Amino acid sequence: MKSKNVQLLPKLVPVFILALVFMLKNHVVAEEKEGENNLSTYIVHMKKPEGVLNGVELDSWYQSILPSSQQKRMVFTYRNAITGFAAKLTSEEAEAMKRKEGVISTRPEKVYSLHTTQTPSFLGLHENLGFWNQSSYGEGVIIGVLDTGITPGHPSFNDEGMPPPPAKWKGKCEFEYGCNNKLIGARNFAEDGTPATDDEGHGTHTSSTAAGNYVKGANVFGNAFGTASGMAPLAHLAMYKVCGDEGCAESAILAAMDAAIEDGVDVLSLSLGGGSVPFFDDSIAVGAFSAIQQGIFVSCSAGNEGPYYGTLSNEAPWILTVGASTIDRSIAAIAKLGNGQTIDGESLYQPKNFPSTLLPLVYAGANGKASSSFCAPGSLSNVDVKGKVVLCERGGNIGRIDKGQEVKDNGGAAMILMNDKDDGFSTLADPHVLPATHVSYAGGLSIFDYINSTSNPTATILFKGTVIGNPFAPAVTSFSSRGPNFQSSGILKPDIVGPGVSILAAWPVSVENKTNTNSTFNMISGTSMSCPHLSGIAALLKSSHPDWSPAAIKSAILTTASLVNLGGKPIIDQTNAPADIFATGAGHVNPSKANDPGLIYDLQPDDYIPYLCGLNYTDDEVGTIVQRTVDCSSEPAIVDTELNYPTFSILLPESGSQTYTRTVTNVGPASSSYTCEVIAPAGVDVTVKPNQISFTAVNQKVTYSVTFSRQENISLQFSQGLLTWVSAQHNVSSPIVAIFAE
Repeated sequence: MKSKNVQLLPKLVPVFILALVFMLKNHVVAEEKEGENNLSTYIVHMKKPEGVLNGVELDSWYQSILPSSQQKRMVFTYRNAITGFAAKLTSEEAEAMKRKEGVISTRPEKVYSLHTTQTPSFLGLHENLGFWNQSSYGEGVIIGVLDTGITPGHPSFNDEGMPPPPAKWKGKCEFEYGCNNKLIGARNFAEDGTPATDDEGHGTHTSSTAAGNYVKGANVFGNAFGTASGMAPLAHLAMYKVCGDEGCAESAILAAMDAAIEDGVDVLSLSLGGGSVPFFDDSIAVGAFSAIQQGIFVSCSAGNEGPYYGTLSNEAPWILTVGASTIDRSIAAIAKLGNGQTIDGESLYQPKNFPSTLLPLVYAGANGKASSSFCAPGSLSNVDVKGKVVLCERGGNIGRIDKGQEVKDNGGAAMILMNDKDDGFSTLADPHVLPATHVSYAGGLSIFDYINSTSNPTATILFKGTVIGNPFAPAVTSFSSRGPNFQSSGILKPDIVGPGVSILAAWPVSVENKTNTNSTFNMISGTSMSCPHLSGIAALLKSSHPDWSPAAIKSAILTTASLVNLGGKPIIDQTNAPADIFATGAGHVNPSKANDPGLIYDLQPDDYIPYLCGLNYTDDEVGTIVQRTVDCSSEPAIVDTELNYPTFSILLPESGSQTYTRTVTNVGPASSSYTCEVIAPAGVDVTVKPNQISFTAVNQKVTYSVTFSRQENISLQFSQGLLTWVSAQHNVSSPIVAIFAE
């Protein structure tokens, strides 16, 4: 007789097998989960297939490259901006993928950072007059903005007077309500998975700066009161949200550019960047090249790492790189000291009832602690600031408004925020949380001297409100990133400067903590603010000249730029001395003149291929950018200075001369003649042949050459000059920078 255990065995075997399967499955899942924890997003660039593949076939091809897994690995697939995809991979999988056929490169994605009423009139844009009228206010042009999202329902995005979008528009709106004939598209590519709404304010601000509709009575704290509008008030807007709490993911930026190209935008505006990297490794540069191949103009911020040299983002020549300058409006707040001295400053918060009587004045860092001098959070808990005006230093990686919050939390009556040496005279109007003023470094030193001169220092702040008409505007602000261009020294960057300091534009919420209105505005600063100004101006030019290429629009902007301020003097920087060419680029944008430049320096997308080969990029690296197979050995490679660019950046060795050619296209009167006038850079002889050119037809082209020769015994690092073609009606100016090689 068999034992009961033996009799039960056949019944138990399936149970053991199921248990074993379950254990194995759990083990596999556990391994996968462990692997999943080590996954990062990688950007994979593929060789563009010879045959034309549709979207489904491309997606299938991309999917076949991925490792087999139960987890979803694909993040984005790209069809327009690049050939390739973004996927979640382990470092080992990414390394193995590089060896697969068709894969050019696989690298971890980067995280990019944001470059964070009066400006139309400051730029010469007036209703029913001049350029605004001639360009139909940007009507029919679509501006795609890549940013933190947008606030639907804000009055800046109302569609009063707006026509429907052009028939070519193929974009989407993810808002159930909110899109209209102004805001025609809104999509979210950020990881937060929410609609394309704006929790930070940055995207709302940049969008309204580029193309906000008219809003009467715009102001913050009652300051800068007036009618707000964007540069192109009748242009359409499409928001592509690419930034969330963790920054702006490279894969999301590429996906948004990919979508925007397919959707049919005319201008792309990106107030973000990731520093200087080779163009084939820069997703913004690669995506922007695909955009210009479709005739889309791309405007990007230069970065906020100034005033130091070589701090630029977005250096590719097919991108308009925009630095930041001041406008002629300030929100004045004057520090008055007990000795009668007054020091000019700024603050957006202008309390009506702050007493003009003098209060005790104290330096926050008198205890010798650096954190206290910066008014860092928690640093003033043991400092006697109650009822006093507190002098705080700028810097320490602490927000300007946060410093005021620390003063307020510890009973301080007011704050004077003084610049550090690098920021010099560049001050900002911020929505402070207590009575405050932001003064220059020199002003701060005067306050220090006064504090040290008396045993009983006192001060107050006199709030003067909106002041318009500063003759020193525009001035390049301290934070605006400077050249030279690390990736391509023969291309001058930044290209241009535009308004980027204390710019009033739309905001999602009231900074005054008022909840009874949706007509909310804020004043912030950054090259993030200057970029959409130029995006809107490019939209006006696109509307006025629909046949112009992106390079032609850029040329018009650069060759007509202003080199002097409202007072007729050279544009200055944060030191109050003339700003150099690596701060200003071609100068300050002059929209009305850009509409009628006379001559343009044009480029077609294929013209960049010899230039890219001349940068010593490999065939695959050039192919990654231009989206097709390239053989540099068969291309007539050129040095970067030979590109038909509207500016000159020359590296001069100790001996010998260099000759470069440029081709100009006549977009002025059919019959016209120009004479060349040169202000040679110090230490350089410049010869132009011919020095007179004539045209008999519109769109006729003429080529000229410029020879640069270095003089002996030059000890300068660089010098700058100007080459201008002058006719009876036009001045077509090209800045020159000569860099002296040792």
